[in-house]
Amino acid sequence: MAKTAPLDPKIADKLLDLLSTDDDFRDLFQKDPQVALQQVGYSGGTASATSKASSAPSFAACCRVDTLASKEVILAARSEIKKMLTSGLAYTTPQLDATTAAE
Repeated sequence: MAKTAPLDPKIADKLLDLLSTDDDFRDLFQKDPQVALQQVGYSGGTASATSKASSAPSFAACCRVDTLASKEVILAARSEIKKMLTSGLAYTTPQLDATTAAE
């Protein structure tokens, strides 16, 4: 199973801080995860550059969401999400979408 490279823990913390507090950043993350990730210090390549270099999916492509979960939900699941982000994303990505089976 292909995995993305793990996200640096400091970058994961900054990402989760902003996703759980900053409305402008949340909007940017929904529109363009690659740009949002770059703003928190992620220097991974674009989806096309990553796919040329290896068969692993780009980290930003794995972070695309239709409707971002609320700040409160992200904050409550922070440790689980950080663990996923720092171990590399595969087919099970953090549930940042607001709509889940539990709703």
